[in-house]
Amino acid sequence: MRANSLALRLFVSAAIWTVVILLATGVVLSSLYRAAVERSFDGRLGVYLRTLVADVASPDEASDKFPQSLGEPLFELPLSGWYWQVTRLDASKPEIRSSRSLWDSSLPSLEALGVQSNVAGTREGYVKGPEDQKLRQVERVIDLGEDGRFLVTVAGDAAEIDEGTYGFDRILIGTFAALAIVLLLITTFQVRFGLAPLNRISAGLAAIRSGAAERLEGNFPVEIAPLARETNALIDANREIVTRARTHVGNLAHALKTPISVMMNEAAANRDDPFAAKVSEQVEIMRDQVAHHLQRARLAAGMAAVIGTVTDVRSVVTALARTMEKIHHDRGVSIELDATEDARFRGERQDLEEMLGNLVDNACKWAQSRVAIEVFAQTLGAADDPRVVRITVDDDGPGLSPAQREQVARRGRRLDETKPGSGLGLSIVVELAALYGGELKLATAPIGGLRAELVLPGA
Repeated sequence: MRANSLALRLFVSAAIWTVVILLATGVVLSSLYRAAVERSFDGRLGVYLRTLVADVASPDEASDKFPQSLGEPLFELPLSGWYWQVTRLDASKPEIRSSRSLWDSSLPSLEALGVQSNVAGTREGYVKGPEDQKLRQVERVIDLGEDGRFLVTVAGDAAEIDEGTYGFDRILIGTFAALAIVLLLITTFQVRFGLAPLNRISAGLAAIRSGAAERLEGNFPVEIAPLARETNALIDANREIVTRARTHVGNLAHALKTPISVMMNEAAANRDDPFAAKVSEQVEIMRDQVAHHLQRARLAAGMAAVIGTVTDVRSVVTALARTMEKIHHDRGVSIELDATEDARFRGERQDLEEMLGNLVDNACKWAQSRVAIEVFAQTLGAADDPRVVRITVDDDGPGLSPAQREQVARRGRRLDETKPGSGLGLSIVVELAALYGGELKLATAPIGGLRAELVLPGA
């Protein structure tokens, strides 16, 4: 799941809600369990309280028979955490009788602490006992009329409640942690399964871009089926537009060839006439200019068809090198070629041939005896970044200064009029490369002349 992806957003949102719900549920369950433990503990204390109340209310009660343990040995053990206390409230000085475990201490009153009584007249709450023990205490006031008014109190060690709750919380945390992991794994599966059709569309578009497919194929869910249909319709419409545009460009080229040829023939028939020579010169320039602009129009119209078109660079360069060696055989120019097999140009073959043809032909014209061509593919930056194809053409000629390099890339500029050509070669390469999103760089070659480095989108 990459950053800023739909899958990551769905997973994070589901994970946050899962954790929030599990935490809320855990808090509620822990609270309910603690309340249940407290009710059970209070029930146990209530049994002791009722026993004391019965003994206090017994008319034949004798001080030597007043209960001391209530059947619980902890009431005999000093500072055990289990205590009872009976306080007579209507005496001038409160009379207090308590369990042996309380020793010489006394229990606080819940009424004095502001605890409200329930419908049965009993108060329940937490207090601090001897040595700051945390106690769960239950008390009740009984009025025996002439026999007196008494506050009967029973307290137990609250550590039992805490230990029982903590044990339950540990089990609850472990269970909910395992449940959270399972739910997150299920969420991951759901996200991947739910977004699988989008991944198929992404893979289909990548296949179209690389030339492995022409359309999005397969059955898609109803939610994204319109996207696939519209994408295929857009591809078909682009191809139709490209076809019409190329037809118009071809018609224009044929329409201009005839008038230009007529003017050139008429001028050639009168070679001795200076006016005819001038016309011939300008018509030649006109033909080059028309060819140049028709090429630009053809490429601009055909950029939409680049999607799905892939050209093997090695085969193009190999054929071009053989052709150029034959053309410049009389000058003894040798061409060295080093091209990797994985170099693929995302574009049309004739456009690559025109760009490389201009570069290699220019290198052969200026080279003394050697031209070196290197082709390789690489990925810029991260592994998932687009691939590019780098093509370097070096010659051992005189080379160019930085100012001359800038000048020769301009349309129609020539440094040496003795060399054949119209001055449009490098400018055509620059413009074609720019239309494909690439670039042409000129530098000094390691073998001494000019280096032309062409960078184009790869596949």
